[in-house]
Amino acid sequence: MVTAGRRELHKRATRQALQEAATRMFEERGYAETTVRDIADAVGVTERTFFRYFPSKEDLILGEILELFPEFARLVRGRPAEEGPYLAVRNALFHLAAVRGTGVALLFSGLPGQVFSHPARTAQPVLLELEDGLTAALHDRLGDPGGGQDERALSLRASVLARACVAALRATVLAFHTLPEEERTLESARGLARQAFDILNDAPRER
Repeated sequence: MVTAGRRELHKRATRQALQEAATRMFEERGYAETTVRDIADAVGVTERTFFRYFPSKEDLILGEILELFPEFARLVRGRPAEEGPYLAVRNALFHLAAVRGTGVALLFSGLPGQVFSHPARTAQPVLLELEDGLTAALHDRLGDPGGGQDERALSLRASVLARACVAALRATVLAFHTLPEEERTLESARGLARQAFDILNDAPRER
């Protein structure tokens, strides 16, 4: 007899297997060339089983990307205090890529055209969630525990910095997809992200 707990573990394992198979195929073949049947066959399940877990191929990607955001914000909060906002976000991203490579890879091998390039129906909620999460994390980093700060000014600053970081990430993904196919590796993505955040740090400040 299969207990409820064992069924839940099996469901989690199947969901994870589908996500991992999809990511691998997107990297090898590309998003458009990978079908739901391909993903299901790789895991040894039916297309009907796939749709029990994900309404569509697009939802598979967006769901896993959204799962990364709370961890990303937590890592930003936990970066050393001496790191400035841009450096904290960049280093948190690199750490996240190291520990959750499969999930971060989806930013580059999945739906860049929809999530990061165009104002598509699915893109806006994803970008807003990322921006809002980073805004809250940076607000916590910038806030003075002793108080005495202008809360409106602090909120605006955190919001601007967070959205600048998301712009750098979007630019990284766009630049990544202009590379020759053989050069599209996570290492090259890391290099582009480093360049993009360096540009933010080097931007002149007007007085």
